[in-house]
Amino acid sequence: MSQVNLLTPPIHFIGIGGAGMSGIARICIDRGLAVSGSDAKASTTLEALALQGAKVHVGHDAAHIGQARTVVISSAIREQNAELIAARERGLQIRTRAQALATLLDGYTSIAVAGTHGKTTTTSMLTITLQGLGMDPSFAIGGTPHDSRANSHHGTGSTFVVEADESDGSFVEYHPDYAIITNVEVDHVDHFADESAINAAFEALVRTVKEGVILCGDDPGSARLAATAREQGLDTYIYGEGDASDLRITHIHTGPEKSFYRATWQGSVLGEVSLAIPGLHNVHNSAAALTMALVLKAPASEAIKHLGSFTGVGRRFELRGSARGIRVFDDYAHHPTEVRATIATARLVAKERDGRVIAIFQPHRYSRTAAFSEQFASELKAADYALLLDIYGAGEEPIPGASSAAISAMITKLGGVSDFEPNLMKAIERAVYFAEGNDIILTMGAGDVTSLAPQIIAAINER
Repeated sequence: MSQVNLLTPPIHFIGIGGAGMSGIARICIDRGLAVSGSDAKASTTLEALALQGAKVHVGHDAAHIGQARTVVISSAIREQNAELIAARERGLQIRTRAQALATLLDGYTSIAVAGTHGKTTTTSMLTITLQGLGMDPSFAIGGTPHDSRANSHHGTGSTFVVEADESDGSFVEYHPDYAIITNVEVDHVDHFADESAINAAFEALVRTVKEGVILCGDDPGSARLAATAREQGLDTYIYGEGDASDLRITHIHTGPEKSFYRATWQGSVLGEVSLAIPGLHNVHNSAAALTMALVLKAPASEAIKHLGSFTGVGRRFELRGSARGIRVFDDYAHHPTEVRATIATARLVAKERDGRVIAIFQPHRYSRTAAFSEQFASELKAADYALLLDIYGAGEEPIPGASSAAISAMITKLGGVSDFEPNLMKAIERAVYFAEGNDIILTMGAGDVTSLAPQIIAAINER
């Protein structure tokens, strides 16, 4: 791959304010490339990029592309976008976000972290571990690790760690040296028709890998990919609780603030891994990161030490604040499996103080809601009180029968306690009214539900 052929500067990003796009733009700037970009609305991300040297615009206008020779578009950009139309008329190079990121991987030992769940945390854990080892990796992550305060970085080392999003199948563009696949489960039903379709997408990813894959033996979808990997002649490493795992997890203990387990690598006990975050799912995420570090020949004791310093990622069971003993956490969970893991972690943390879990959930996309309504109801029932907000459509048109009210009704029918409240201010009032000292209020979803935390805290203080 040639950077000159694929990302000829100046480079203009349409939708530069998004998590993935801003990360790529930041790396391009650090590499000395001229960058401009536009986004639909102002944000702190745009302000930060401007301070770094990018020429940014709020709103979309054909004039914004200026003298750009390459235009990078996010998946949210529609064909009728004025800047995209102008770029096509001028015959400019037009690259997707995945194609642009693939170009940046050229020349590095690249590691793509994929999976339906856990990829942001796993990518962050691996990045923080490699940084602690002094490797200064480049990275591009869909979230922001608390330890780095940035979702991307142009490092001085030879390794590049990238979160590989499966939502549209574009992760096949990366052709990484190594791939970690945490799990494979049906999601993104707007793009994948069924389980076989998403399995095929991950198989396609494996076929693009050059050196080796790290798979979760405890997840059927991930473990199934071992056959494809071996057919490709790839080094194949398994992590998990099973006896045959290369990195075996035993003696697991998950507490309200920390987690512990014993790690055994290919029959040799490495020692105890102590994590500074709760949750059984994070035990598995860390095992994936540790396996990759060992494959890269990192000293086991050092890798374990630096893995233990990881303190979390934004919007992954993130404590946003507390008031009158009530803690408010925020999480990106938008799939039933993620909702289950997040509520289980919240209950573990709340139990320490004999508190309850109040979940405010905003379904994301009508297509996902239609496909998983019953599963959402089943998982949300585990909360002491589940409050459903309106669906965050993310540009999709409504689907008959897909509604938050229907999910709430199912929860009640299953014996849970639930309400549907489309008005955000009234939803905050309901949650705060229900909450008592030592309870946890948990906001969940991939939409704008994350904005509620400060208002919830203020409302608790005012009551």
